Amino acid sequence: MKTYDWIVVGGGITGATLSYELAKVGFSVLLLEKEVQPQNATRYSYGGLAYWSGTTELTRQLCAEGIACHRILSEELEADTEFRELDLILTIDVSEDPEKIASAYSQFAIPPKLLNSREACEVEPLLSPESINGALTVKHGHINPELTTKAYIQAMMRLGGEIQIAEVLDFLQEKQRIFGVKTNGETYQSANVVVCAGGVSRSLLKAAGINVRLYFTHSELIEIPPVEMKLKTLVMPAQIKRFQLEADSTTSAVEHLWEKPEIEIVPYILDPGAIQFKNGRIIIGQISRTLSDRHANIDPKTSETDLRTQVGKILPQLATLPGIWHHCLVAFSHNRLPVIGEIPNFTGIHIFSGFSNPLVYVPPLAKRFAKAQIEEDSIINQLKLS
Repeated sequence: MKTYDWIVVGGGITGATLSYELAKVGFSVLLLEKEVQPQNATRYSYGGLAYWSGTTELTRQLCAEGIACHRILSEELEADTEFRELDLILTIDVSEDPEKIASAYSQFAIPPKLLNSREACEVEPLLSPESINGALTVKHGHINPELTTKAYIQAMMRLGGEIQIAEVLDFLQEKQRIFGVKTNGETYQSANVVVCAGGVSRSLLKAAGINVRLYFTHSELIEIPPVEMKLKTLVMPAQIKRFQLEADSTTSAVEHLWEKPEIEIVPYILDPGAIQFKNGRIIIGQISRTLSDRHANIDPKTSETDLRTQVGKILPQLATLPGIWHHCLVAFSHNRLPVIGEIPNFTGIHIFSGFSNPLVYVPPLAKRFAKAQIEEDSIINQLKLS
């Protein structure tokens, strides 16, 4: 049986990027993805690159490194990631104070500019001026996450890395040492396993007796096939409720609920927004739910009605376009920083997940993670599990 230096579990943007960077520094790599056409958080991502959003020395550095990576990534990977910069519009509800919200954004590396409703509609003509009390705007990076992920995988394979379509069911384990994985088809051995399985990571690790502070939301959205209508910007609310949802669902008071079946940890939220990709495809969303069961049943009809109603208030022309409702899991941590590194008290098992700003943070951190297997890296040391 062939033994690899690294097995990477999960073929989304995190697993694909990390596989490439590990292969780039000379490791033998096997990437495992359970689906030929993954229906994961990467597939349904808005594709935004919030490189302006750093608030600490650490996050500002990662944002700067991330956008620098993306500016040359198509050339490096020899494939078009559809990188561009567009205007981000952060809508302010009619019940909210624009000055107060703008003040809250002053901490960011590049503070967004405050617009009144008329100015906001000049930037994004599809907005309904009666439904907003202004907006914030800032330049925002954007890529096609699916194409970028495929480009990373192809580049990894050119470096000698391998990919297999197989679902990881368990780890090969001797007490506290992990030395490979069992899939639904084969068994693979490795010196190291790194879990990049997004919202599935928590339950996969738990099956091996490993507990980490990693969680997941059920994210719901509507995908609209390519249309002639043009949405010029990425639209999101200025008051993003998802971050508060994540904070509320990871407090010590509710931590135990994650181990109970079929529990809604905190009430669901809806952050109305939309993005159009270069081919005309539009995603409108999104609802986030903290349901303890990753297989929980969600009513698509009710969810789609809620999404269309709330998005329709600010972007009425999009709300009636025919589309398909989708659902995926999105991983997050308790502090909005990624969960990275070798898992304490175990050998051979690592994690690389829980990103709150994944498309910006993943490229520089994957590069640093790979190099940290050869020499110390100060940023990886700051983020690794203790």
